[in-house]
Amino acid sequence: MRGKKKLLGIGTIVVALIVVLASAQWLLKRGDDKPESAATGSASPLPSASASTAPTPTSAPTQTPTPEPPTETVDVALIGSEIEGMYLARAAADAGLTVKVIDPRDKVGGQVLQGEMLFLDETKDAAGRSLVQGLSKELFSGFLNAKIRKLPEFEAYYAKLAAGIPIESGIKLDKVEAAPGRTAGEQTIAAVAYTDKSGARKRLKASYWVENSDFAALVSRLQAVRMPGLEAFYGQSNIEYMSAGFMMKFKHVDWNAFMSGINGLPDAERNKRFGCCTVSGSFAIGLTGVTSAYKPSNDRVFLRGLNAVNQRDGDVLINALLVYTVDPANDASVAEAMELGKKEMPRILDHFRKSYPGWGQAELNGFPSYPYIREYNHYETDYVLKVSDMLGGRMFYDNVSISGYPLDLQGTSANKWGIEMGRPDKYGMPLRSFLLKGYDNVVMAGKNVGSSAIAYGSARIQPNTMMAAEAIGFLMGQLKGGKKLKELTESDWPQLHADLLAKRQLKFTGVTGTNYLAGWTADELRKLDTGEINYPAYAPKRKK
Repeated sequence: MRGKKKLLGIGTIVVALIVVLASAQWLLKRGDDKPESAATGSASPLPSASASTAPTPTSAPTQTPTPEPPTETVDVALIGSEIEGMYLARAAADAGLTVKVIDPRDKVGGQVLQGEMLFLDETKDAAGRSLVQGLSKELFSGFLNAKIRKLPEFEAYYAKLAAGIPIESGIKLDKVEAAPGRTAGEQTIAAVAYTDKSGARKRLKASYWVENSDFAALVSRLQAVRMPGLEAFYGQSNIEYMSAGFMMKFKHVDWNAFMSGINGLPDAERNKRFGCCTVSGSFAIGLTGVTSAYKPSNDRVFLRGLNAVNQRDGDVLINALLVYTVDPANDASVAEAMELGKKEMPRILDHFRKSYPGWGQAELNGFPSYPYIREYNHYETDYVLKVSDMLGGRMFYDNVSISGYPLDLQGTSANKWGIEMGRPDKYGMPLRSFLLKGYDNVVMAGKNVGSSAIAYGSARIQPNTMMAAEAIGFLMGQLKGGKKLKELTESDWPQLHADLLAKRQLKFTGVTGTNYLAGWTADELRKLDTGEINYPAYAPKRKK
């Protein structure tokens, strides 16, 4: 019985093996059957004999394409919200164009609202007549009449200028889409992709793009030519811009005591104690006897002569504290400049309390949120303004501004006091100096104007470029559906100038500027333009 049971067990095993082998063969023949994967709970397919040497490739996972950002289309797009370019935005909007501002800075207003550079320089000709025209007349009139002196008053004016114009702050430019332009050899900007403050991706198309930032946020991404800066004039190997300003804010100043305490002194004593100065009910200029006696805490800062404005009610704002080697395109450099200014302010306050009448109870009145940026890179435009244009009183067939102001080069680390290179009577600024070379729809606003680094000392002043911006915005509206700005010829300008006068009260013809360079040789003019000749020093000697 035991042997039979053992044989039965072996037989059972053999039968089982035969069944398994038969099942395997049957499965191999089911070539059309595709069992579900183990993930579904079903059996996996058995491999074929060839599978061990050539496994069946698996498909790559399908990727969901990134959706294209929504596209908005406008006539005019500004990059940056500096006040100069907002005159272009206002005039273009008034002409019926759609306008939008996208600003890489976190808050609007740039130099004026964030830098609080609220001491305005009025442009005048050699006879002392104001050259301010157009929309900016309201601003300068309000400033001179003490109605626009404090930050909230400037904010209200800016809001009126920007009314109805959408502004997005804190954006990040991601991509600039360029294409061949209508003019041979030039490009056109078709669209810009950017990320807004909330992180949303967007795309903007425009007929015109306006560089209106203080660090060439758009143009620095283009194939634009950077021209030599002040480093060439001073013989420096590194790029350096004019010093940034840290606007000084004070309160509880007795301005009447300040004014009478200085003006009541005999001339000799006043000059000895305070240096050359002018102190009126509204402004205090100079007073370098006091500022020269101040010893800064480090060599990155410098206290020059005052440009001070009485803001009323004991508040005083002063443009005089310089910070050197600031790069406006570098956030860390800007932040460092702000810390240097804040650190210096208590020491300056103590110095002023001890030195000026009426300042005994003065206190700090807060800080601006951003430095006053005077200069960045100079990019080549269709016409680059030169020193000889300004001192020669040159007017252009395509004038969009009648300008003036000394060629005032503010200090750098190589020349802390700065230097004046001459005082024009008045001169024209052509449209071509605001059109970026190599692109048919990029306009340079404000401090981006095309000029040599030395000519920039005068060109940079706000009324000059405010007027030009307003004129250009109007021209965009006049030309819509026709020529582009770059396609204008000299024969187009008589009518355009007539329209600017009739509709914007901007007069650019029939104006002459004194030519201080009559009789100068070509070599003298060349040296003047490169800075080898300093007009105030050279001209008096030349006449002898």
